[in-house]
Parts: sequence; C-alpha cells; structure tokens
Amino acid sequence: VDLVESGGGSAQAGGALRLSCVLRRATYSTHCMGWFRQAPRQERAGVATVHTGRGGAYYADSVKGRFTISQGSAPNPVYLQMNNLRPEDTDMYFCVAAPTIGCGPWSLRSDGMDYWGKGTQVTISS
Repeated sequence: VDLVESGGGSAQAGGALRLSCVLRRATYSTHCMGWFRQAPRQERAGVATVHTGRGGAYYADSVKGRFTISQGSAPNPVYLQMNNLRPEDTDMYFCVAAPTIGCGPWSLRSDGMDYWGKGTQVTISS
C-alpha cells in the first residue's frame, strides 16, 4: 500500500492551502482515510478523517470550521482544504488510511491507522 501526498508548502496567516492524497496498491476498495500532523518532538495528532465508501467526516476541535476533508472521484483521492490558516498549523502533515468499514472518533488516534504517507510540510507565517 502506498499513500502519495501532494500539496502543502507555505502560506501567510489567514491564507489557504490544499493537501491531496491517493491510496495505491490497496487490497480493499474502501478505507477510512485522512490526515494527521506532527511538529518536531511532538506526538502525531489527528486532524480529519473520512470514509471513502460511507462518507462521514471527523475533525479535531482545533480545525473545525477552518478545514474541510473531502473525496474526489473514485477510487480514493482525499483532499484537505485548509482555510484561515494560523501559525500554529505549521506542522508535517501525514496522509493515513485504515481498511475499515467506517471512520469514528478512534480514527483521530494514531493507533487507529494502519498506513502512513511520508508527509508533506505546511508552514504558516504570521
């Protein structure tokens, strides 16, 4: 299984960025997919997840109302639209996936995910 991330980069506070992720070589057709983030010397934290078959999104409280996770055309591209960015959103962002029949609050815990991308850096300046 490969998770291929794109997007990210730098923006100013109040700006927007979009992350994209494609799951390749998966055995199952649907997954709980989403994004985690991690700052240096910090633990990974769930940002948002969505199930590619059933829908239904889960968000960390810190991004509710600013970030939107969505699906593209089949089979499984997942996007994270990040608006009204803040300097504290500066992190390495990782695409994640788990071959489950749905997502849930557990999907924002790092131990709930089976597959991880290599990460893409997001840097927000004030």
